[in-house]
Amino acid sequence: MIYNLGNHNSIFNQFIAEIRDEQIQKDSMRFRENIERISAIFAYEISKRLTYTPKEVVTSLGVAEIPMLTDQVVIASILRAGLPMHQGMLRIFDKAGNAFISAYRKYDKNEEFKIQVEYTSSPLLDDKVLILNDPMLATGASMALSYKELLQFGKPRHTHIVSIIASIEGVEYLKKKIPAEDYTLWVGAIDDELTAQSYIVPGLGDAGDLAFGCKNDSHTA
Repeated sequence: MIYNLGNHNSIFNQFIAEIRDEQIQKDSMRFRENIERISAIFAYEISKRLTYTPKEVVTSLGVAEIPMLTDQVVIASILRAGLPMHQGMLRIFDKAGNAFISAYRKYDKNEEFKIQVEYTSSPLLDDKVLILNDPMLATGASMALSYKELLQFGKPRHTHIVSIIASIEGVEYLKKKIPAEDYTLWVGAIDDELTAQSYIVPGLGDAGDLAFGCKNDSHTA
């Protein structure tokens, strides 16, 4: 199942437009804030598909019965670009567990790369709802590998994979690598092309650099 929130008219698309806009991107604080707002909307939409149990809440005038979330949620984000997404998700799922994966492109002398996972931290995931975040789903390799790494902490009851901008190639790659019944994919837009360096076109650029500044990439073989 794929949910593309950008296909529906809402304020969500204004935030997507702003993170794509090369002029607005110059303000890294606004870029991070827009990523957080987009992610909070994703979290709210995901919350509609979780499990709830009625609970009596005592007010000063009586008792109200309110459906309360019973699923245990774990938010997992791929560093470093996923950090603003993580914060946006926590605005909604403030009681969630937290997981982090350090994954990066490791280039060889021919400028070809493979995805390297350096570090993974997570609570136990058995029978929990996992929300796995990365702003960009380009080739899909880092998302699929991160999902596989998280499975060492247990099998989630269901996984929601969230990317703000995806490529068609990345979407198809996930279909090949993760059983369809195990996950739901949430995106803000699906773009048609990848460059030779596997960047999404039109995309938005390097989300990590836009959020936190340029880095010195010393990960070479």
